[in-house]
Amino acid sequence: MVAFYSSALDGVAANPALPTPLLLRLIAFDGGGNGPPFQALHRPGLPEPAVAAVLTHPVLNARVQFATSGQADAEQRARLANDPSPKVRAAVAHGPEWTHDHRTKVRPLPDAVCWRLLEDPDPSVRSALLHSPHLAPLFLASLARHPNPAARHAALRVWDVLRPDERAALLEDPDPDVRRSAELCACPQDARLTAALLRDPAALPEALSRGFLNRADAERFLTEGVHLVELAANPSLPADLVDRLAVDPDERVRLAVSLRPELTEARRAAIDFTVTPHARDDVDWVAAGIADQDVLHRAATSAHPLLRRAAARSPHLPPDLLRLLAADTDVVVRTHLAVYHPDTPEEVLMSVYARLGGTFSAWMATGHPRFPREGLAARFADHPDGIYRQLAVRDPAAGPDLIDWLSHDPDVWTRQAATRDPRLPLPRLLEALAVPELASSAGANPALPPGEMAVVMDEAGVPA
Repeated sequence: MVAFYSSALDGVAANPALPTPLLLRLIAFDGGGNGPPFQALHRPGLPEPAVAAVLTHPVLNARVQFATSGQADAEQRARLANDPSPKVRAAVAHGPEWTHDHRTKVRPLPDAVCWRLLEDPDPSVRSALLHSPHLAPLFLASLARHPNPAARHAALRVWDVLRPDERAALLEDPDPDVRRSAELCACPQDARLTAALLRDPAALPEALSRGFLNRADAERFLTEGVHLVELAANPSLPADLVDRLAVDPDERVRLAVSLRPELTEARRAAIDFTVTPHARDDVDWVAAGIADQDVLHRAATSAHPLLRRAAARSPHLPPDLLRLLAADTDVVVRTHLAVYHPDTPEEVLMSVYARLGGTFSAWMATGHPRFPREGLAARFADHPDGIYRQLAVRDPAAGPDLIDWLSHDPDVWTRQAATRDPRLPLPRLLEALAVPELASSAGANPALPPGEMAVVMDEAGVPA
């Protein structure tokens, strides 16, 4: 596996010990028209002088990068809502694409800022706001009677929060797309709406999978043999039709039947279905009940792998179900626990890391607050697999000599981990600044003296 290499300047830009004067010098850098390294703009807790410098940065990309930073406070990003560039304002409106840890949530922009962006003269800004995944539910609900159809459509994302009169108005909306989407929200409790939606090709698949079906329509689709996967998932499907679909020749249909919430475990086990080793399909009723203890118990104790995988994605599993799933032989179940649950046992985190080292899930496991640290040097410093030798660097008892030794390891990821560690002896740290695959890690090392950080900037052409 080849590690990603970047420059010593990129490392310095991410260095948590970078003094404010050097940070300000770096942020002012135009980077040949690209602005400063993005690591400088995505730092957590930027001091006010640095934020102020970003807000007026002459390079457009610098302001865009800060507007999309998952490390910046919502109030800080909101200060770019009046930027002269619609590209920047759109970046503010949409918000971060990702955070350093998706277990953390991005705080929404203040409502007043959202309203200002919704009235922006540029349509790209208004669209970016309405498609943002970071909007507060009450703000979305406030859009139910907005004159812009796209805003009313966004309000449908919080259908259950809307007042009855707001729902009724959306069901009669003059815009056909808004009206159709509102009907799809309401159809699980309305057979008349469902029947009408089944005549609309654009709405048919969703209406068939979740709408309140009358028996005649259900039998018609079954007889015609079309859209049977959607039909098999419908909660209102009569039991005898469920039984017929449970022996359908199409294995996708049988799998959909096997996931129905009302089935007993014996009935589920009697269905001939196949689950691929790494399938992570969503199960709607488990996802909807992600904090419901009864739902989690039924899913976590099921013999069905997809139900247990769905339950393992809940951060609300109680201790007994967490212990049960932690002992599961299904590797996807254990991976989900490592990524989603705050109390995942150390041995599960270690097993996920060992199996998936170098992947996103392994990175999430090592970032988990319960990932072990003590004793790792004694256990893994001499391990034949570099994936494990990296862990020795995490041990607080590892001494400078061991860190130095690991910085020469045959495995590049291990060398980089050791080079980032502040226990690395200074002569080796300075030497690593000139090694291409170690330069970024050396630049990010908090033990790098400020004078050496300034030298890195000098050599990269960052004006003093």
